[in-house]
Amino acid sequence: MSSLIPDNVSKHTNVYDVLVERGLVAQCTNPEKFRELLGNEKIKFYIGFDPTADCLHIGHFIPMITMMYMQKYGHTPVFLLGGGTGEIGDPSGKADMRQVMTIDTIDENCRQFKKLFDKYIDFDDGWKYEGNEGVYHPGHQNREPIPGKAVSVNNAEWIRPCKFTEFARYIGSQFNVNTMLRADCFKTRMERDTGLTFFEFSYMLLQSYDFYVMHRDFGLMAQLGGNDQWSNIIGGVDLTRKLCGDEVFGLTVSLLLKSDGQKMGKTVGGALWLDERKTPVYDFFQYWRNVDDADVNTCLRMLTFLPMDEVNRLSALEGAEINKAKEILAFEVTKLVHGEEKARKALEASRAVFAGGGVSDDMPTKAFDASLFAGDGMGLAALMKEAGLEPSTSEAYRTIQGGGARVNGEQIKDKRYSVTEADFKDGELILQKGKKKFMKITLG
Repeated sequence: MSSLIPDNVSKHTNVYDVLVERGLVAQCTNPEKFRELLGNEKIKFYIGFDPTADCLHIGHFIPMITMMYMQKYGHTPVFLLGGGTGEIGDPSGKADMRQVMTIDTIDENCRQFKKLFDKYIDFDDGWKYEGNEGVYHPGHQNREPIPGKAVSVNNAEWIRPCKFTEFARYIGSQFNVNTMLRADCFKTRMERDTGLTFFEFSYMLLQSYDFYVMHRDFGLMAQLGGNDQWSNIIGGVDLTRKLCGDEVFGLTVSLLLKSDGQKMGKTVGGALWLDERKTPVYDFFQYWRNVDDADVNTCLRMLTFLPMDEVNRLSALEGAEINKAKEILAFEVTKLVHGEEKARKALEASRAVFAGGGVSDDMPTKAFDASLFAGDGMGLAALMKEAGLEPSTSEAYRTIQGGGARVNGEQIKDKRYSVTEADFKDGELILQKGKKKFMKITLG
């Protein structure tokens, strides 16, 4: 919720300046005019979330944080659930066509997204969008949103009623194919052997249509999105200008990148999810506790609400002192995503693990069938892979031979080592990779 942001988070009074200060602004269609608008009026703006899974990952959290800042400074966030666009899937950044989902799956994922949004944003759930029956039959809001609250709408409400020929005539006629093909999201795919289907090519039209519909029907003035959405956002800005004669604005939010340019948030197990059922709270905490020194400033600026003076002080620490900054970073991000109580437990577990040789009641735990460790037992490399400490047995072999694997604190360098019942104490075993990754193995 925007109330999580302290009043002293910035000395600036215009949210545009705050977003720039936090490193959250990548591109903007008309920066000077948009900044002036945000300073003089309270606007409605949106970010779209296509329901490609039943949960969001840390990459989605940057736009959500941006929305929280906008709400803090009095603007109205519109969370757009992509029940309509999700039927196609955005080709931006994808080497191949996305897997097509059923309508039931799309709708269920939308419901799960809304539950997650409720954790971070204050919603006016009495606000509704109603009445849209196709391209030539506009909808409307039932009333203005309560000031200070966000609203949520699903683009299935105006995309699913569309008739193809009407959409092609009214919306498709506004787009030049040559211009579309120059967009990065399409150009990359056109250069590959797989090419681009018309099915995916239509995505830009639908997302642009979203912007136009919401501006026309309830006065929405801006779209925010990831930097990979720039072409789609420009499409919506241009379409709205052509059909309404109004200037609306687009702003892309910076991607969360490491100092080497790689995307942050990738783990051995895949994405860093916001749902603890997919990424345990301890693992989530440890990811931020273990970021590179060079990435501390970026993470503190973009992922926490600490005042900038404190961000700069912490990220300027050197040597062993920088670990204090990483611990604060991990606690603050985990607190935002999972709440203060769980963040504190993760902090205590992390300290206990390092101080006590890997032993903690709150550390990650995985149960295995006892029969796997009977007789000759289970290979250590295979166990490290199955426990999620390594992506493959070959990677585990390299870790073992390099001296990075421990069983109950004892270094194991033999890649043929097998874990047997004898390694368990009271039905438990502590598996370790390097200095920072621990896993408690129990017998199920």
